[in-house]
Amino acid sequence: MAEAGFVHLHVHSEYSILDGACRIPALAERAAELEMPAVALTDHGSLAGAVELYRETGKHGVKPLIGCEVYVADDRRAQRKGYAHLTLLAENNAGYGNLIKLASAGYLEGYYYKPRVDWELLERHAGGLIALSGCLSGRVCKALEENRAGDARADLDRLAEVFGRDSTYVEIQNAGLDVQARINPSLAKLADEAGLPLIATGDVHYLRHEDAKAHEALLCIQSGDSLKNPNHWKFDTDQFFLKSPAEMAGDFVGYEAALARTLEVAERCNVELSLGNILLPKFPLPDGKAAFEYLVELCEKGLQKRYDRVTPELQERLRFELKTIKEMGFA
Repeated sequence: MAEAGFVHLHVHSEYSILDGACRIPALAERAAELEMPAVALTDHGSLAGAVELYRETGKHGVKPLIGCEVYVADDRRAQRKGYAHLTLLAENNAGYGNLIKLASAGYLEGYYYKPRVDWELLERHAGGLIALSGCLSGRVCKALEENRAGDARADLDRLAEVFGRDSTYVEIQNAGLDVQARINPSLAKLADEAGLPLIATGDVHYLRHEDAKAHEALLCIQSGDSLKNPNHWKFDTDQFFLKSPAEMAGDFVGYEAALARTLEVAERCNVELSLGNILLPKFPLPDGKAAFEYLVELCEKGLQKRYDRVTPELQERLRFELKTIKEMGFA
């Protein structure tokens, strides 16, 4: 298969609930049809589709790039509204582990409005991750849209400080929106001034151009509206589909290097998942004791603690359970 000169690094599937409309098997198949060597998955705050992407892309000889578009707040625990998008890609297994930790913390600790993370978490779990500055809902683009160039530079510098200059990219998109046409030259200038690479992405929400109407219906479900309402919420253009490399090249005339860098990032990202293996946590053991021996000791103590009288039936049941655990290799 000939390789295309661009790969998609910003893609939403059905696991971006009521927002993404790409089914992962079809996504993998379409990426192969477009002769792309790799394709990313960057769902909103979630890694629910990561394993499915890994399996499905493998069927088509396409490299899976596991990522997440996280919601960044100043304080993940605060009930105040407000967050920005940030695109993260796992460069290696350590990065994948950090993505898991970020996504989990978002749901467990930053659960107001969206599964949010904050700078404290990002600093703690930045290893092995590549950061793209984000879409129009990212801090950098928001600042430029509001003519706050100084804030945009400060936000970009902070990203570079957290993730490292070699792992921070200025994300540029073109879905035919007026605001993108206005701020994209500023993004390119900002990248040049900061000495950081510019990279082109597509913010894919559905697979093909003709899927835009179905995506519109999906957004109506999200907002509790109807297609019959002429003022229902929808995306401002129908250009959020998985475009071919040629279509992306047409959208980014003058930004050819930003397109080519997607291949560089794809080459850097190498996550290997061990699927089908039993992965059990390792518990600390007293010196000189084997795991199963210690488990038997704890269970026998627990049996005495929980029952006033340990009957033969209870002892037999415990022996059976321990025998099963040992035979299955769980201890």
